Amino acid sequence: MLLGFCFQAKVLNSQSLACNSNDLRALEGFLNGLESGIDGWGSNSSSDCCSWDGVICEPSQASGVENSTLPSNRVVRLELGRRRLKGKLSESLASLDQLRILNISNNFISGSLPIKLFHLQNLEVLDLSYNDIAGSIPVDANLPSIWFLDISENQFKGSIGAGICKNSTRIRVLNLSMNYFFGKFPAGFGNCSSLEHLFLNSNHLWGSLAEDLFWLQNLSRLNLGDNRLSGQLSMGIGNLSNLVQIDISLNTFSGFLPDVFMSFGKLESLSAHSNNFTGRLPVSLSNSPTIHMLNLRNNSMDGPIDLNCSAMVRLTSLHLSSNQFYGPIPDNLPLCRELKTVNLGRINFSSQIPESFKNFQTLSCLSLSNSSIHNLSAALGILQQCRNLTTLDLSLNFYEEEMPSDHLQFESLKVLIIANCKLTGLIPPWLSDSTKLQFLDLSWNRLGGTIPVRFGSLEFLFYLDLSNNFLSGEIPRSLTELQSLIYRDVLSEEPCPYFPFFIKRNERGLQYNEIGRFPPTLDLSYNRFTGLIWPEFGNLKKLHVLDLQMNNLSGPIPSMLSGMTSLETLDLSHNSLSGTIPSSLVNLTFLSKFNVAYNHLSGGIPLGGQFLTFSNSSFEGNKGLCGERSSPCAQDHIPFESHRKSKRNKGAPIGTTVGIGLGSYIDSDATSQDLEQLGSRLVVLFQKTENKEDLSIFDLLKSPRN
Repeated sequence: MLLGFCFQAKVLNSQSLACNSNDLRALEGFLNGLESGIDGWGSNSSSDCCSWDGVICEPSQASGVENSTLPSNRVVRLELGRRRLKGKLSESLASLDQLRILNISNNFISGSLPIKLFHLQNLEVLDLSYNDIAGSIPVDANLPSIWFLDISENQFKGSIGAGICKNSTRIRVLNLSMNYFFGKFPAGFGNCSSLEHLFLNSNHLWGSLAEDLFWLQNLSRLNLGDNRLSGQLSMGIGNLSNLVQIDISLNTFSGFLPDVFMSFGKLESLSAHSNNFTGRLPVSLSNSPTIHMLNLRNNSMDGPIDLNCSAMVRLTSLHLSSNQFYGPIPDNLPLCRELKTVNLGRINFSSQIPESFKNFQTLSCLSLSNSSIHNLSAALGILQQCRNLTTLDLSLNFYEEEMPSDHLQFESLKVLIIANCKLTGLIPPWLSDSTKLQFLDLSWNRLGGTIPVRFGSLEFLFYLDLSNNFLSGEIPRSLTELQSLIYRDVLSEEPCPYFPFFIKRNERGLQYNEIGRFPPTLDLSYNRFTGLIWPEFGNLKKLHVLDLQMNNLSGPIPSMLSGMTSLETLDLSHNSLSGTIPSSLVNLTFLSKFNVAYNHLSGGIPLGGQFLTFSNSSFEGNKGLCGERSSPCAQDHIPFESHRKSKRNKGAPIGTTVGIGLGSYIDSDATSQDLEQLGSRLVVLFQKTENKEDLSIFDLLKSPRN
């Protein structure tokens, strides 16, 4: 209450004071450097800059430029985060010599960083994160009052240096992540003796860690992930006794993990995935009573998985996949009484799921994909007793076993993946009773029979992949009633955040790290389905991918398919479809992959829309089709080329198309065939009507921040 009273008194006093003219000029210079402007600032606003939005002043005696003894208001805080500001930072900001807090984060500021900003003697907080600012940290940076410095997610380059620690010894938070800093990991951070949070992740740093890094007794959060750091992890890391979170993932560290984890009395999270670590789990780590999350996946560690679950009382997330551990699946994991997420995929266990897993009441997410386990019937019988299980991935196991038809009950299950196992038998009816199911992948098996009609009643199902099986009969009309593909949002919450999933597309594999990243999909390709394509598929307005290729479907392509307004991929190739390609499909403005090759279609290929972008291969194998892509149409059809020219002459905005991979990284050396297999989103480049110039891809990327 006393602090509030004092602050109110300061505000009342400041209302009667004039804005310092030096500060006013500095803010006007900053405003002039912006392209976007700031509401409430400038010549049409009050000349009292302290009344401007985002500007906070405090009374102070005038000095220097004013050459007066009259008091005035001085700008001490500039809070302009998330204002969609666009332009460059003016050097004039460095004239705000009483400034303590400068926050211009989450904007579109570009250009170089004014060097003088790193010489403001009173500056305590500098937050320029999430912009497009370039430049480097000056070697002679002098911010003696700074305690919080965040320039993450920008375009900074050059050597990262540690010179900031020479004159800024009070700094507690230093975030330089997600930039383009490069060079050997520098010595000097040890001089930042007050440092609590150090984030250098997602840059281009290389080499081993400098030993003075391990002098930082107050350090609680350290993130060095996604660089090119190498060498063995020093035993000196054990000196960082206050660490709560460590992330050294996505580097090339090698050798054993040092057995120093008994020194960390507060450690909650260790992420060291995607390195070259070898050897066994350190005993001190396997007995840690404080650790919540342990992620060592994608290394070369070996030996048995020996965890002391009696000691690891706070462990909630365990990721050990893609290592060289051996022995059976550890049967004591249910004794880790808080354990919810377990990823043990890509480990050669050659065993069954332990009977003890039926007592695993906290288990929510489990992946044992590609782990050489067998006896699917027993596995599902045990796991159905895990009442909180929401996500289950058992792919690439149970080779040539039969899908169990016994009635099972997975009351909480949202995600089920049992793909690429060459399973025989039928799709079990009990899956229809898993009413919370959102994601089902049974692809690349040898399942026969029909799709259960009751699948259409799974109101949360948005992803169904039954491709590459021996399924037959009609596609159930009930699939056109899937509520999540008609009007629902895909996910209310992610069932297993940061849990890697893999899907097989033809001979390629794709990785998604969250279920919510998958496009809403119906993939029934490479089966033996017969009958018609239901017109009611057009009701699925949320569907992104409909793949029915390589079946025995017949009849016409329904014009109602144009109702799938979110559709990006439509593949009806290699069937026995007849009739024409409905012209209504040109209204599918997001369609980037379309294929009706090798059917019995006839008539003209539709004109306009995305059909201008599809290759000839999308239509081949249909002798009756005509137009520019095949033989010319008869006189009763208007030539394809004349239509396109007339549209261009009228200033149609269609320009160039660029394929962007869905949910995956596309290598710069990828071929056009690779891109086609990955699937693509279409970006349409429009013309600038005022000067008839084409918008560049850079113009487009600037607006939505890439």
